[in-house]
Amino acid sequence: MSVALQIRDVPEAVRDVIAEQAARRGQSMQAYLLAMVQREARIARQVSAFEVTAGRRVPLSDIPTPEDIIREGRDAGFEVDRT
Repeated sequence: MSVALQIRDVPEAVRDVIAEQAARRGQSMQAYLLAMVQREARIARQVSAFEVTAGRRVPLSDIPTPEDIIREGRDAGFEVDRT
């Protein structure tokens, strides 16, 4: 089921930017704005899922950073085998 949304008091300059962006994508303003709203809802759901799992994270301080691996390779003449 879908619902209708209405936004009041949108400044003309904002409306013009939205219309321009929609035209660049070959979309109507309706399609462009719906995609924006859907994207924001998807991001909000992902943030929510991320926050739920935040308490289960394990610190990985003993795993080398990419910089450490590059430095190790440079210092050892790239003869290091990490497999």
